[in-house]
Amino acid sequence: MADQLKNIDACVFDAYGTLFDVAASARRCAQDIGERWLDFSAMWRKKQLEYTWLRSLMGDFKDFWHVTGDALDFTMETYNIHDPVLRSRLMELYLKLDAYPEVPKMLENLKARGVKTAILSNGSRTMLTSAVRKAGIEKLLDHVISVDDIQMFKIHPSVYQYGCDCLGIPADRIAFQSANAWDVAGAASFGMQVVWVNRFGQKPEKLGEANKPTFEIRSLDRFSQLLGE
Repeated sequence: MADQLKNIDACVFDAYGTLFDVAASARRCAQDIGERWLDFSAMWRKKQLEYTWLRSLMGDFKDFWHVTGDALDFTMETYNIHDPVLRSRLMELYLKLDAYPEVPKMLENLKARGVKTAILSNGSRTMLTSAVRKAGIEKLLDHVISVDDIQMFKIHPSVYQYGCDCLGIPADRIAFQSANAWDVAGAASFGMQVVWVNRFGQKPEKLGEANKPTFEIRSLDRFSQLLGE
């Protein structure tokens, strides 16, 4: 395996779980949710993803904000929590998720090197704009690309194609970074050079050799090394 990414014209990042901490909303409401807040957060995320896949398969697109609310409703009902104020608070906080601490410096490094940067996300335009502003990284991104524009969620190939079209760059010259193993498989299958930011030491998906990442790292603070720093 090569020790660096080669012939890269743009670095494209997934948003949720990769740049932004999806557990941050529930963490801030842990006292109201209770001692199982981390399990609550994990279920919320799991249902959120499942609903994107189900809606894609059904051909019934609703944007990520709608999906996130539906997933939260399922989770609150499962945990027998009936608190409209808490629901509103959790959704409000999801618009302002914390960026992982290494993210701003990593993006600053890329911009200093003249590398084109972008987000390609299932998130709605409103959600992404809010999260990017909260993190203070607007000027460090050349593009923020939402699936709203094509009304299809990852990992459908049309999403990765749309990212290529927006950037005007072929797939094999894009470094795509995601913390989500399923997203890694989708981007690799499409032909991008993929870096799996495996923050939690997960096992890889069993989807064949062609769908594996080019590199695996535990944090984005190591990413610039893959570009030959």
